[in-house]
Parts: sequence; structure tokens; C-alpha cells
Amino acid sequence: MGWGRRSVLGPRRLCSRPPPPQRKGWGGGPGADKGAARRTGNRADSGSSISMADPSYAAGAVPDSHPGQEAVASAYQRFEPRAYLRNNYAPPRGDLSSPDGVGPWKLRCLAQTFATGEVSGRTLIDIGSGPTIYQLLSACAHFEDITMTDFLEVNRQELRLWLRQEPGAFDWSTYSRHVCLIEDKGESWQGKEQQLRARVKRVLPINVHQPQPLGAGDLAPLPADALVSAFCLEAVSPDLASFQQALDHVTTLLRPEGHFLLIGALEESWYLAGEARLAVVPVCEEEVREALVRSGYKVRDLRTYTMPAHLRTGVDDVKGIFFAWAQKVRV
Repeated sequence: MGWGRRSVLGPRRLCSRPPPPQRKGWGGGPGADKGAARRTGNRADSGSSISMADPSYAAGAVPDSHPGQEAVASAYQRFEPRAYLRNNYAPPRGDLSSPDGVGPWKLRCLAQTFATGEVSGRTLIDIGSGPTIYQLLSACAHFEDITMTDFLEVNRQELRLWLRQEPGAFDWSTYSRHVCLIEDKGESWQGKEQQLRARVKRVLPINVHQPQPLGAGDLAPLPADALVSAFCLEAVSPDLASFQQALDHVTTLLRPEGHFLLIGALEESWYLAGEARLAVVPVCEEEVREALVRSGYKVRDLRTYTMPAHLRTGVDDVKGIFFAWAQKVRV
């Protein structure tokens, strides 16, 4: 891709599992992740330009609901954002001092992709933001209108704490400093965070298991010029068919020829977030590639990272991470 040595650790593996069946229509009830979501209506935050949402959409059930997706949604009601952040974004996994760590690898993938200048526009939607903002630190220089989304109100509350600079917000300054270092534009980390806060215009609920993931309203400008999603779709899908269908659903939010940057877990079946032990559909590199192609994308880049032994801390059984850059094909 013209970015020097690719950060691919470990051998590539072809999956022996058969492809997911093609599903017709929609029968999904609510599904969830640290990220994938229900929708709630619209209310403005006092003292803030960030618009939020009201609970009307979240309460709505879908006919012919999918029992597996309902079980996922139920399990996520025990999700603890701060426990999730401690497990994954504080040391050892949150140690950014080693270039071979998982944090620097993810940040490099994003920074290098945005540095091409090809992924830019006016509007970007972050699918299943969870309680994290690092996935948008490089994006915010290239999009003036950013929408963050999540299934869980507790995660949306965590995002608001950081966006409003309220006491008790999680400290992302280590990540902001690291992004400024690798982008090497002479920007201060405070300026980077200020720009991101200014460009996030709304925090909304989302349900990737519904055909209209953001509901029928017009709270976010659609279609978006780009999508970003980190550790969402595989974490909220009970099976590979649901993963494919969720990808199909979020793809409707993206304009033709728009770009999708997707980060996720490889061969993970569970992870912990406090008292919650949450199931994940295990996917491998080739399944990710095939799912993107089925959803109408050209895969521009697909990188993998093998989780080293010292970062396998018992909070999950993840084997590795993937980063995909895909472009929606114009029909």
C-alpha cells in the first residue's frame, strides 16, 4: 500500500468454516455491544452543541425477533464501561511505549490510512463507539461532522463525560499524545482533543441488527462519507450470519464509494467487562474479507496482528486483531 512494512504478525490462516447463509429480510431483535445499539429519540444537551437521543427507539421490539440477538442484548445490560476500559486501555494493553503493542498498532493503522488523503469528506459515523474515543483521533482532522453511536446508555454517558470535559472522565491523553507523535504534524495533544470534541456533533443510540440502524428519524446526516467501527460487529453478533447481516445494515448508512475502516477481534469467543462475560462470534481474516465483499465493498487493505503472550491477560480469549479498509462499490 506504499506505507512501508505492514504490521502483520503471525501467519495468515484460511478458514475451513462454510460461508454464512444468505438471509432474506430482517427478523432481528435488539443486539448490543460495547457498541452496537438501540436508538432513543432526540434531546439537546444543555450547555453543549452535541445532540443526544431519547429512549423511544430503544423500547421498540422488532417482529420475529432473533433469540440469539435478544440474548446478546440481555447480556450487555451488565456491561461495565470502566472495567472494560481498565482491561483494554490501561496497562499492559494500554502501554503505548512499545511499537509492537496492540495500541500503537491500531493507532498506526488508522493514522496511515487517513494520511493517504483518500478517506475524507464532511460526515463520518462511528458505529458502536463503546466508551472509547481513540478510534477518531486521526479521523477528526478529515471530517467536520462526526456522529458517535452506541447501544448502551452507560457507554453514551461515558462518551459525554469526555466530550464535555467533566470530572471523572477517562483520561485519553496518552492516546492523544501518541497519535500526535506518529502523525508528526507538530500538533499538540490538547489541540487534537479540542478538535475532536468540536467535531463530534451528536451521540446517538444504534441497533446494527435493524435494517435502519439509526432508526427512521433524521438525527444524523445520511448517507455518510465514511464509517469507522472498532470491536463492535463481531462482539454483538451471536453467529456469522448475524455478523454478515449487521454489516449489511450499517452499509446502508454509507454513500456509494464511501470508505469503511473496521477494527475487530480475531478468533475471540468471549471477553469480560466487570461482572459481564460476553460472547463474541469468532471470525478469521478470510471471513472478514468475504463478509465485506458480500456487503458490496472492495477491500483496499486488510492487516492482522497476533496478540502476544504478555498481553493475553485473562480478560478475553482473543487471538489477534484485524484492521480493514474497505470502499463501497458504486452500483
